[in-house]
Amino acid sequence: MVQQPKLTPMMEQYMITKAQYPDAFLFYRLGDFYELFYEDAEKAAQILELTLTSRNRNAENPIPMCGVPHHAAQGYIDVLIDKGYKVAICEQMEDPKEAKGMVKREVIQLVTPGTVVSSKELDAKENNYLTALFIDEQHKEYGFAYADLSTGELKASHLADIDGIINECNSLQTKEIVLNKECSEVLMQRFEQKNILVSYQALQAPNSEESYLTAYLENSLAANAAVILVAYLSSTQKRQLGHLQQAVAYEPSHFLKMDYYSKYNLELARSIRTGEKKGTLLWLLDDTQTAMGGRLLKQWLDRPLIQEQAIISRQDMVESLLNAYFERIEIKENLKRVYDLERLVGRVSFGNVNARDLLQLKQSLQQIPILKQTLSGLDSGVWSTLLTNLTPLPAVSDLIEQAVNEEAPLSITEGNIIASGYDEQLDIYRDAMTNGKQWLAELEAKERNLTGIKTLKIKFNRVFGYFIEVTKSNIGEVPAERYERKQTLANAERYVTPELKELETIILEAEEQSQSLEYQLFIAIRDEIKQHISALQKLAKSVAELDVLQSFASVSETYNYVRPTMLPDKHELELLEGRHPVVEKVVGHQEYVPNTVSMPEDVDILLITGPNMSGKSTYMRQLALTVVMAQMGCFVPAEKAVLPIFDQIFTRIGASDDLISGQSTFMVEMMEANQALRHATVNSLILFDELGRGTATYDGMALAQAIIEYIHAHVHAKTLFSTHYHEITALEQTLSGLKNCHVGAVEQEGEVVFLHKMMDGPADKSYGVHVAKLAGLPENLLARASEILHHLETQHNQDLMLENEAIAPIDAIQKIPKEVEMVQETDDSSAQLSLFSDISEVDQQIVDELKKLNLMAMNPMEAMTKLYEMQQKLNG
Repeated sequence: MVQQPKLTPMMEQYMITKAQYPDAFLFYRLGDFYELFYEDAEKAAQILELTLTSRNRNAENPIPMCGVPHHAAQGYIDVLIDKGYKVAICEQMEDPKEAKGMVKREVIQLVTPGTVVSSKELDAKENNYLTALFIDEQHKEYGFAYADLSTGELKASHLADIDGIINECNSLQTKEIVLNKECSEVLMQRFEQKNILVSYQALQAPNSEESYLTAYLENSLAANAAVILVAYLSSTQKRQLGHLQQAVAYEPSHFLKMDYYSKYNLELARSIRTGEKKGTLLWLLDDTQTAMGGRLLKQWLDRPLIQEQAIISRQDMVESLLNAYFERIEIKENLKRVYDLERLVGRVSFGNVNARDLLQLKQSLQQIPILKQTLSGLDSGVWSTLLTNLTPLPAVSDLIEQAVNEEAPLSITEGNIIASGYDEQLDIYRDAMTNGKQWLAELEAKERNLTGIKTLKIKFNRVFGYFIEVTKSNIGEVPAERYERKQTLANAERYVTPELKELETIILEAEEQSQSLEYQLFIAIRDEIKQHISALQKLAKSVAELDVLQSFASVSETYNYVRPTMLPDKHELELLEGRHPVVEKVVGHQEYVPNTVSMPEDVDILLITGPNMSGKSTYMRQLALTVVMAQMGCFVPAEKAVLPIFDQIFTRIGASDDLISGQSTFMVEMMEANQALRHATVNSLILFDELGRGTATYDGMALAQAIIEYIHAHVHAKTLFSTHYHEITALEQTLSGLKNCHVGAVEQEGEVVFLHKMMDGPADKSYGVHVAKLAGLPENLLARASEILHHLETQHNQDLMLENEAIAPIDAIQKIPKEVEMVQETDDSSAQLSLFSDISEVDQQIVDELKKLNLMAMNPMEAMTKLYEMQQKLNG
């Protein structure tokens, strides 16, 4: 057995500390560096591209080691956090010069992906949510909570299943979740697939802070989730978290529900192609002027409303701003001068605020009276609540105005952060520092006159302080009774006098004490502002809300949107000349072709046919985005909009494999369809684009038809269903709540031209070969494809006609309209009977029905079907 070498006291200290944070990189402070050892060093060197060295390199088993300068550590920490790791910051807790034995060290903070608060690491218009899950295995239920440490937001809910958990995590874009115990393997796999870091915090009896924060949570599971979340924050941050707001209970069902895939397919906040904000609904709607307004806009987009009065209240405020152009522009300009109040308040509470942050806070607060005055000139009834909450805080802004230097540096320990006139003792110190040079110059001149030594100089260094320097040739002129020798040099002697000592004490004390005093004063100012945290947070929410509402008004005016009429108790939908808002912004209003969506009470399903690239998907997304905008409280892109209030939106748009979980396109398609069929209500909106195309033609057609029939019979949700299966357009004849429509296209000299206009009735063909031609496929390939298509269509028609032996072949079908015309043109019953000479007895009712047929409105397939029905009656 190889005996391990004895560790030094310092490494023993390191090992004890590391054992407390086994899942984190330990940044261990040694002088001006943070050092990492053992596996931490090896892994960090690779990730951070650091040079890997070793401690005790001459030993048999040297310890791997790497380090980063303490002043540049934040950048390295950011990289590790961004990659999903944790970092424990271990600081020296005493001055090494004064320490007896080992320097005391402690972990002062555990930084994790969900607890990042530094502005450098956060997108100004994005929240960074830490989530927590309390698992009740007995009842298979879950408490769920989330918080943004940088703003203090804290919310909690009760969820019933794993899908609900993952959907919430996806909506919040959480990077870390805290569990009270080990979870199921299935749930753990889902977290891994989403790259969510899992941490643990045992549930214990809540302390006074946790009890206060969860006081208004009635559901015990939600409260438990909030308790473990707050406990985790306290244990990792190791400081007061006075800015955490009392937890607010929320229910996902109280908002328009959209699962992750629906939000992804609709590109609400992330482009499918680029993963960026540009090209999304959020990008279109975001004319916010503040960071907190931008975050609130995203929250509203994630959770549109379903309560009629709340929607109307927002619409009223948007309309009020839309009708008050000059006031809206003034509000917009004032908002530009408002900084991120939420995160400034968070930094005040967290203890990492600096003087420049306080100056930003002051400037922001100075805009509030102006905003309130401008807003009060509008309809007071519409704005009464917001006006009440826009409460100026002169005590805070005046304190900062009086106390903080306008030219303050970033550092709060190097002085020059407190304004002159704020503190008498500080002014004395500053006067000493300012006048010290003058005093020294005057003393030097005085001593030259008294001694007669013209080369006498007063100098300073860090070892000896201030001293009088006299060259060797003038030593005889030095007054021994007042001059005390301090240092002998080769060419000079250095002295001090009682007067110089007094000046030195004043000047050096002033420099040292002023910095210390300024820091103390700054901390006192920060603590005073802490007393106003609750009021500041309430004010920040109101400013953010005003910012989002003015953004809605600005966007609505720019793109000529209209106020939608909401019908909460009806099932009627009319979107007159509607537009896809994002596509319209990209291509321009003049180029965009608007389309109407009309679904009266008795129409549940629009069956959409038409060629690829013609605009079917755009038409479907257009409706969904309009619904989302309307239920956010924004105006919508249309000439007129009458909408029900939807409770859920389900989408299946586009094809994609879920490679991580090993599911094919078709399986994903069926799973998403299943979610809609099982959970949609009569108040839901369903968008199914080309459902069933991921399998064999007849399988896909059968499933598509069965799904349509199921929705029609059992769900009754407003549904847009696009398809290439033209055969199922015949369902309009048997399903009363289904209506056919198609995207128009015409052929001009063999070329297809898409009209991008929705028309009634089914499409006559899919134009697939034409689309392939547009894509640039070889001409000989396209010619061959056309031949094959013609052959298949002919064969398919013949197969349909010969499926039942009682149905005549194609020539008989072509003859039917002519024979029926003969029946319709005569009232002579004998002539009518002669047409059916091979039938022994003709039912007069069938003959009458033949006379009433509108042949010009029928195609051969419909005529064949009608003939078959008549034949069955005759044979019956």
